[in-house]
This record gives sequence, C-alpha cells and structure tokens, in this order.
Amino acid sequence: MEVFGDRDEPTDPEYIEVDPTGRYMRYNEVLGRGAVKTVYKAFDEAEGIEVAWNQVSIDELMQCPDNLERLYAEVHLLKSLKHENVMKFYNYWVDDRKKTINVITELFTSGSLRHYRRKHPRVDLKAIKNWARQILHGLDYLHSHQPPVIHRDLKCDNIFVNGNHGQVKIGDLGLATIMLTPKARSVIGNDIFASLLSSMFAEQISYGSLIL
Repeated sequence: MEVFGDRDEPTDPEYIEVDPTGRYMRYNEVLGRGAVKTVYKAFDEAEGIEVAWNQVSIDELMQCPDNLERLYAEVHLLKSLKHENVMKFYNYWVDDRKKTINVITELFTSGSLRHYRRKHPRVDLKAIKNWARQILHGLDYLHSHQPPVIHRDLKCDNIFVNGNHGQVKIGDLGLATIMLTPKARSVIGNDIFASLLSSMFAEQISYGSLIL
C-alpha cells in the first residue's frame, strides 16, 4: 500500500531553489521574462498552493544604498495591499549573492488578459463590462490607498485572469510609484503634488484605452 507524506521520500527533483524560510520551492519552469525580471512557477508548502516566484535583478540598485532602501520600502508597502482585484503579494527577500530581489505573488493559470483574449476571441460584451468594472475597482483602491499607489504601466499584459470564474486582477506592480504622504506634499510644494495628480489622471486615461 502506498503511504503519502512519508518523510523518507526524496525531495521533488524539480525544485531548484528554496526561499530562506524553507516555505517556497521554485521550479525551473519559466512563466515570463523581461529585461530585469524572470517569473518562475513555485510551490507554497505551508498553504499547499502553486505561486509565482518573481526574480528581479538589482545589481545597479545595490550600488546606491538610498535607492535600495526605497525599493525595500515600496515592496513592503505593495505587500500590504489587500484587494480582491489586486494581485496578492505574499513575501519578499533579497539575495545578496545573486543580487536579486525575490517576490512571491499569487499565480494565475489563465495568464494575462491579453493572452486570455487571444485564446478566447469570442467574448460577450457582458463579460467585458464585468472585467472593466473589476479593473476600475482595483484602480480606485490603489489610488485611494494611503499613500496612493500609481501603477504606471496599466495594460492588458499586466491584468491577470482567473478564467474558471471570470475574476481579473491588476498585477505586475514593479513600476508602481508610491506617492508622497499628504504631510510631505505640503512641504515639497504644489508643483510635485500637481505632477502626481497628473499621473493619476493619465493612469485613468490608460484604463480607458485598455478597455477600448
């Protein structure tokens, strides 16, 4: 009889990296790749779910302590975001040896909205309205957050789909800008505050273009 959960069983050979806590196991399967970021499939042993392991090169940032400190602060804030239409951030850490920051997020098996639409070109207007409403809810949450968060790269490639129940979420917040707190705005001046408001308005325009 086969016994499950035997501690003498060998570790899954597909795991090629483990996070410092031993909770997240990274596969060698690449889900996506960019200029400085590679996304791998991984497994969360504590929850028993598959997750995305985002590995971002910070070689240049490590040359400037101020930039690195800002990065830590922003990733920590992104981890605190909790909304049904914003991708979940579970954990992050820095690998000094590899000069990378690793971010664990939820995994979307249906991929991006762009990929999903190519796979399913015949979609009723009702479904599109449902997606649009969810994206708007997520965007409103980010802009209303304290401090507000501006995505800066809102497009179909960065909207992700749970295809089995039609849920969409805003993701890939790697370019997100954390706006200054109200106290800091008053100290720095109206010019920067106006610029930040302009960025929020531009993002709403991006949302409109995305829907069209």
